[in-house]
Amino acid sequence: MSDCTLDRITLGMVSLAANIAANHPKKGLCQLERLRGYGVSEEQIAQVVDIARHLRNEAGEMLDQEFEAASVPTQAPVSLNLISPEGAACCCSPTAKGNACC
Repeated sequence: MSDCTLDRITLGMVSLAANIAANHPKKGLCQLERLRGYGVSEEQIAQVVDIARHLRNEAGEMLDQEFEAASVPTQAPVSLNLISPEGAACCCSPTAKGNACC
């Protein structure tokens, strides 16, 4: 294995998260079973699922807001203010369970 190859657990977690975030029809169920077979804890799997769902839902909300703003010409453009409480710009908000997604 080369130095830049992901280990099977990391690869499985990335794949699971991507399947969930992308709303893939297979839902990441294969990766879920593999991760369990590798001995990954349910808590770690739950964290990956929580973050992936949050990103999927956040993306959907942003798309909906853009569509709503574009479909009502008299409405002012929607501004998505992604600023943390400390005032620093951030790329995402934490999940409802408090997991950081970036």
